[in-house]
Amino acid sequence: MVNLTRNKHILVATLLAVCLTLLVLGCGGSAGPDSLVAQDQVYTIADATGDYGFPSPFAHYSRGPGYIRMSMIFDTLLWKDADGYVPALAAKWDYLASENAYLFHLNNTATWHDGKKVTVDDVLFTFDYLKKFPYQTTNISMIKTVEAIDSSTVKITLSHPHAPFLDQVAGTIPILPRHIWQNITNPAQFRQPEALIGSGPFKLVDYNKEQGSYLYEAYEGYYQGNPKFKQLKFIKMNVEMATAALKQHQIDITQIPPELVKPLEQTGLKILTMPHDWIAKLVINHQQEPFNSTEFRQALAYAIDRKALIDTTLRGQALPGNPGLIPPDSQWYNPALAEMYLYSPDSAGKLLAKLGYNKSGSYWEKNGQPLEIELLVTAKAGIPGSPGERQGEFIKVQLEQFGIKVNLKALEGKTLDNRINEGEFELALNGHGGLGADPDFLTNMIVGKGFNSAHYHQNQTLTTLLAKQASLMDNAARKQLFAEIQTVFAADVPALALYYPTWYYAYSNRANLYFTKQGIGSGAPIPLNKMSFVK
Repeated sequence: MVNLTRNKHILVATLLAVCLTLLVLGCGGSAGPDSLVAQDQVYTIADATGDYGFPSPFAHYSRGPGYIRMSMIFDTLLWKDADGYVPALAAKWDYLASENAYLFHLNNTATWHDGKKVTVDDVLFTFDYLKKFPYQTTNISMIKTVEAIDSSTVKITLSHPHAPFLDQVAGTIPILPRHIWQNITNPAQFRQPEALIGSGPFKLVDYNKEQGSYLYEAYEGYYQGNPKFKQLKFIKMNVEMATAALKQHQIDITQIPPELVKPLEQTGLKILTMPHDWIAKLVINHQQEPFNSTEFRQALAYAIDRKALIDTTLRGQALPGNPGLIPPDSQWYNPALAEMYLYSPDSAGKLLAKLGYNKSGSYWEKNGQPLEIELLVTAKAGIPGSPGERQGEFIKVQLEQFGIKVNLKALEGKTLDNRINEGEFELALNGHGGLGADPDFLTNMIVGKGFNSAHYHQNQTLTTLLAKQASLMDNAARKQLFAEIQTVFAADVPALALYYPTWYYAYSNRANLYFTKQGIGSGAPIPLNKMSFVK
């Protein structure tokens, strides 16, 4: 992270002006003359990470910012705003309890960006296509049949009740144009312009992977009304430059560190405080020795002072991790776990002694071999509060004081995600959002696929409880099961929740931004709901 000094202010401001001017002229240099529009018709979003992949349904990066970039182009059957579900391609919907089926009545005015009408056939095609080529974040195995009732009504029948269906399926899966995708057999590699023909409020004009920039233009034929802005831009910019650009009205929103909240409020900018729907975790490779021992993992949990980690590396701007994963300010949280794994080197030492380790000199050892582990972290984490080298150094010091030698290794973020997903690690610090979605997010976090998951299938009781909760349509009954799920997971601790950061966004008053109820799509806790940019 760049630290500005007084002597650098003039130079940085000049470079910023040049940079933003070039972005206005084409984002990546390949946009045509149509992209030259008045600045007051452009809404600019800055973040420190940049590239999240080609924004088609099958090529965007599977983190929340990648989904958001794709969602500007593609619509779902229904959507969410600050208060809950709202119409999208489906103007209304009904649940037929006796049939365990949903009826979706399509909006007859919706069109694709090439002018063709969105039809029932497109919806049927999408769900059939996803059986062959699954959407990266969504499970549709509960769907029994998808059929057309008439020219504007689709009926989706489920094989069993599935409480998260509206949130995780109908409100997340992008509907595809059949005439574009029907002959595509390698969707992840489909990068032609046609791959970005959607039914959403914006069309992509330019994408620059190296610069991490995206330039969209309004789709004037959007069925829910014309967008407020002619163009929407995502640009990569570090926190210091973004803050300066925000003050100069050259960008409209960026995430900011806590210490800038009051100064920016005093300039007239608005501030949003994110719900604690993002988690920083110690990811544990529980399939390798010695991490395949429950007692060893419990010892690690006792040996890390989560509160001190927050106070030292985050200036107190986070909530301590719940060993059951769900944040303490969630309605689904189990408060019985609040005192579990409080910092206790003595408890950690007793567990290691039970496993046959002896303290010899500075380190614990077994069979004459010192206890030594590797901890992977993200190098130069750009998002304030996300776990990176600073948090890794704190944990390294704490574990070594306890008697575990730690080799710290910093990797680029996507490389770290891949290492976790492939099981090529021992310990890693990583994080993700989605904790404000339907609580079924725990299924993905515990037994799902991808780098967000603990990949933990060893506890049959846990997997049974996770399957059972999804079939309950009553929230009170589900809450009881989730309390038990958190307890069982915490006892096994296949991953350790470290903290839930308190994040802040500063933004102009040019759009009404908010945090979406249950998160955007499958839970992205980012205040960039596309409906904020539509009249």
